[in-house]
Amino acid sequence: MYCVETHQLSYSFRSGEPVLNNINLQIPNGSIYGFLGPNGAGKTTTLRLLLGLLKNQQGDIRIFNKQLQKNRIAVLRNIGSLVESPSLYGHLTAIENLQLMQKIYQCPAERIDEVLQIVGLSATGKKKAGSFSLGMKQRLSIAITLMHQPELLILDEPTNGLDPNGIKEIRELLTKLNTQQGISIVISSHLLSEVEKLVTHVGIISKGSVVFQGTLKELKDKQRQTSGLILETNNTERTLSILRTMQLHGTIDAGRITLPIPSKDNIASLNSRLVHQGIDVYEMSVVKKDLETLFMELINQ
Repeated sequence: MYCVETHQLSYSFRSGEPVLNNINLQIPNGSIYGFLGPNGAGKTTTLRLLLGLLKNQQGDIRIFNKQLQKNRIAVLRNIGSLVESPSLYGHLTAIENLQLMQKIYQCPAERIDEVLQIVGLSATGKKKAGSFSLGMKQRLSIAITLMHQPELLILDEPTNGLDPNGIKEIRELLTKLNTQQGISIVISSHLLSEVEKLVTHVGIISKGSVVFQGTLKELKDKQRQTSGLILETNNTERTLSILRTMQLHGTIDAGRITLPIPSKDNIASLNSRLVHQGIDVYEMSVVKKDLETLFMELINQ
């Protein structure tokens, strides 16, 4: 079951140039979905449409299996969101900021202490939010999104501008919310390396179109498929013949053979066969693309 689905979602601003082209998102319930893409790819526009902050022009949006346009208020009651920069009152303490939201959401007063405990801000006391570090401001903003106990969080680049320790704190917090409280999370970012340790599923958008969607494992499998084994011997033709007997297929480039990475057992077996056939092996090396390289290839294709 999906907590968020879009079908043929498209959007254009007044200039008429499309910002989104037929976006089909499928975000599984209980997942942490990394919505990735370069700046200007359409991430924030998509999230604004999911939250009803922009009027839907074309396509369908379903959240919790309900059509957003027909069930907007009911749907939004179950969503916590943070789009772009945190909206905080700098002259108020963390508790005072949350007291305002408690009145708006009409939730119990004890919820304030609960969310401060969750985000690790219980000890801030009378310190004004304006003097918080950026990481603390982000955590307070996430506390606000949690006040009404939502089933889904939609966060637009929540780690933007944070130092490595701040990124780690936010990552640990979101993991805890997902695993311990069962909250589904959509998090946008322009850096794969920033969210790779956090997400379970990935959607990559480029120039308004989705170029990849699937689990993190499927993305890593794609990385493996685009990596290769480099093989150089003193007899290229006989080496290719041995590869064919093992149902492995290679191509010759500059006197070396390149083939998709076989299993470890096949690599060991190949090396053994070559040696027993009297073929000198000059090089046998695995060339792996990192996920960031694959990400760049996907958004530039």
